[in-house]
Amino acid sequence: MHDSSGSRYDSTRKAWETIWDQASVETELQAIAYPRAQHTINRYAAYLPKDGLILEAGSGLSAAVITLRRRGYNVIGLDYAENALHLSHRYDAALPLITGDVHALPFAASTLDAYLSFGVLEHFEQGMGAALAEACRVLKPGGVLVLTIPYPNVVHRLIQRRRGGRLNNEDFYESTYTRRALCDNAAAAGFTVVEAVPTSHAFTLWGLGGVFRGAGYYQTSALADALGSLLRVVLPWAFNFSTLLIARKS
Repeated sequence: MHDSSGSRYDSTRKAWETIWDQASVETELQAIAYPRAQHTINRYAAYLPKDGLILEAGSGLSAAVITLRRRGYNVIGLDYAENALHLSHRYDAALPLITGDVHALPFAASTLDAYLSFGVLEHFEQGMGAALAEACRVLKPGGVLVLTIPYPNVVHRLIQRRRGGRLNNEDFYESTYTRRALCDNAAAAGFTVVEAVPTSHAFTLWGLGGVFRGAGYYQTSALADALGSLLRVVLPWAFNFSTLLIARKS
């Protein structure tokens, strides 16, 4: 179980509730259909079993759950922001969603075939170790772990310098992880890393604003998409927005 004493655990959860209240399932589905998101999904989907039980831990407005279920995967969602689950059920009452904490999952040991977590584990002030250990507990031997975690790229470091070194405010916690730190955390929790891949380079450019932003919700421009594809090849880690980690329970 996590230790929230002295942390911003509860305030971060409340911040997410506010974020989800201001969003919509339809808008999130538009964003997950962007080329950068589809590229990431296509990279990890090949590792997911079509006949197994898959959990997305921290599913938010369920865009990934909906998208993967449409592709034929048996995915259920879990989140500690209950309003996100209510909004998801207004969109589709049949979605298999449960309220829960990623540090104390309501599943028996060795029962899940895959565990997904997209931009979640960086929001815990105490680190990701406890959540990864819980993921390892509920996965079957050889079960698949898929994470995306923000990377300290050059644009991120520039923005942080402009803020005087500050990354977080009083209510909302967020961190970044280097490739080595992410892999080390996964290994310490009992996983064998299969691959760690830099992704979403176009969205790193989106952070610069201006010509790199499209008209839609977090949409990158055609220029950002083109340059992002180039950067993925020539400067894969310098402009990596989010590292995709794929691992298996040892």
